[in-house]
Amino acid sequence: MSTPPTKHPRPTPAELEMLRLLYALGPATAKQVHAAALDGRPELTYANVLRLLQVMHGKGLVTRDESARAHVYAPAEEQDRLQTHLLKDLIQKAFAGSGKALVLAALRGGHVSARERAEISALLDEERLPD
Repeated sequence: MSTPPTKHPRPTPAELEMLRLLYALGPATAKQVHAAALDGRPELTYANVLRLLQVMHGKGLVTRDESARAHVYAPAEEQDRLQTHLLKDLIQKAFAGSGKALVLAALRGGHVSARERAEISALLDEERLPD
């Protein structure tokens, strides 16, 4: 399996879309990723998906198993780790390093459903309980 460098490159929106598909599919060929992408983006060509995956491999965003004729691509890091890196970057750049400001913006901006608010509240309540 070919593995690119381990730096934390920032994915473009198109690369994030490919990563979301790979996280949902698991390791997949470009053909499988293309088929999954067609649901939301029918104009996307196989050649575009393949080229994007190749660029992502070069950037270290995905690994590529070259043992079979059709190369199999997989995210280079777990979804939670990628999200953590992206979130840290967003908090630094858009919220002056304040996680509280990010959370408040999400809560006030209508980006959190009532069910999600209840889950967040329960999580915060658990954090307050002494061991």
